[in-house]
Amino acid sequence: MTEFMFRDDSYLQSTPATVVALAEDGGIVLDRTVFYAASGGQPGDSGTITRADGTALTIATAIHPDGDKTRIVHVLGEGQGTVAVGEQVIATIDWVRRYRLMRMHTALHLLSVVFPFAVTGGSVGEDKGRLDFDMPEVPDNLAAIEAQLNDMVACHHDVTQEWITDAEMAANPDLIKTMNVKPPMGQGRVRLIRIGEIDLQPCGGTHVRNTSEIGRLALGKIEKKGKQNRRVSLLFA
Repeated sequence: MTEFMFRDDSYLQSTPATVVALAEDGGIVLDRTVFYAASGGQPGDSGTITRADGTALTIATAIHPDGDKTRIVHVLGEGQGTVAVGEQVIATIDWVRRYRLMRMHTALHLLSVVFPFAVTGGSVGEDKGRLDFDMPEVPDNLAAIEAQLNDMVACHHDVTQEWITDAEMAANPDLIKTMNVKPPMGQGRVRLIRIGEIDLQPCGGTHVRNTSEIGRLALGKIEKKGKQNRRVSLLFA
């Protein structure tokens, strides 16, 4: 298993680590990492792995191999060298990119509050994110909804995490907002993200510590993607 250091501290940018395995395509598996692996609509982190001699290998993204949520493979960019199992390295994320993803991911949690509908999909981007909702009609008070969204950002709500058991998660299905993506269960516990007193939902992604870090937001296009499916875009204003 890989130790996911970003779960306890999403602001951690670098860590020493040991290479424990190499994937068939040359991807690197470490015993611990600050790299978030692509899942739940959030893309994997990019960055570098630096060897003891100072050579830096570019990491294009991070993934869970074959759906194995207990391990993370650091995918090398084209033309990179390699490392050896047992080698000591330093793993460092592209912090500027990660922090924008953290801000947007937390903002999308707020979007799920102001649009109180079941979520059918979503995507986190550096400049724009979106959620798909099971929403028959588009509300006619979009300006008021955008104002409510920015009020929540400005209210300095703390963003914290807590854990519940798989059994507790199964007993509280109302915590799950996503219709098509279920929280990762089977490892004994499930991580919840709490935003002040306004939102609580299972999530494995990275988030800011306070809503004030998100910055001003603007609603983007709202597109019809099915009989009742509406895609709502969100942008940094």
